[in-house]
Amino acid sequence: MPHEPGSIVVGNAENLDKLLSSDTPVLVDFWAEWCTPCRYMEPVLKALAGSFSGRVVFVQLNVDESPAIALRYDVRAIPTFILFRDGKQVKRLLGAVGREPLEAALREALG
Repeated sequence: MPHEPGSIVVGNAENLDKLLSSDTPVLVDFWAEWCTPCRYMEPVLKALAGSFSGRVVFVQLNVDESPAIALRYDVRAIPTFILFRDGKQVKRLLGAVGREPLEAALREALG
């Protein structure tokens, strides 16, 4: 499933499992169109996608369009950021946390 380096992939029921099976760490942003804190985090996510291009896959998953996936990962508030490595959840951050906590989690996942 090719995607542009530095881009953010739109996640959904059809592609999420394939994305999570990547050898590369995957950061999934669970969000919704109406969520103001989610909108606040969008430029942060775009900046990080550029900074970590080729090293981390960035995915945005709209919880209104994919409620079963949100339920599967026990997402009860948005934004929720879940970092996966080898298909397993390694870190979860809740809310509009800003750049630093997300960047620290990504650096930790990359070792």
